[in-house]
Amino acid sequence: MDWTLGSADTWASMANWLSALATTLPRQPAAILVISAHWETPRPTLTASTSPPLIYDYYGFPAHTYELDYPAPGAPDLAARCFELLEKKGIAPGLDPDRGFDHGVFIPLKLIFPDANLPIVQLSLLQGLDPGLHIAMGQALAPLREQNVLIVGSGLSSHNLTSMMQPDTELEGSADFNNWLIDVTAAEPLYCREQLISWRQAPYARQVHPREEHLIPLMVAAGAAGNDPGRCVFQDQVMGATAVGIQFG
Repeated sequence: MDWTLGSADTWASMANWLSALATTLPRQPAAILVISAHWETPRPTLTASTSPPLIYDYYGFPAHTYELDYPAPGAPDLAARCFELLEKKGIAPGLDPDRGFDHGVFIPLKLIFPDANLPIVQLSLLQGLDPGLHIAMGQALAPLREQNVLIVGSGLSSHNLTSMMQPDTELEGSADFNNWLIDVTAAEPLYCREQLISWRQAPYARQVHPREEHLIPLMVAAGAAGNDPGRCVFQDQVMGATAVGIQFG
């Protein structure tokens, strides 16, 4: 991703939505679990530091973006609870006491919770990006919702950078794919999960996601949703592609 591609207001609508998102929640969460598109490991791994640093894992951005600060505390107790829940379901997790927060964590949360006062744990994606395994991870972590933990799948619903980085170019099929995504996540939960597992059969799936790491965080959130259907709470055009936000519960 290169910030220099696109006008100054490219992300303005999304930023405004994120900045107001906390006011739409039924209550302030006690802690946050974020599944970011930017960390893949052989087994699901959780940040376990009390004070995770920031990882500036992007390029071509203005100099000040490498000086951003988000001193949110880590949550080793929450990481241990996630470890326990995953292990209980036969999913072998790991803990990383050194890993920091990548930009899939601190960029959106800096807008949603600017005070950086809520404890955060980041969970990695599994190498191979199997959608069914990530839904199962979400199902294992669903009890966290009863403890007022906000589960955030941080990605982008259209992510074909080859197309999106071309000036004045629209990503073919992104509206069709995102309409499918809106319909599927709003459907009966079992059907929703079945459709997400076979997402590659959706309209323009591989055109919109040549590689699916930005879609897979949604699978974890959908798994954690239980019987709660999703609903589209944001929709916009970003760099020639449709982008949507889905909220469960």
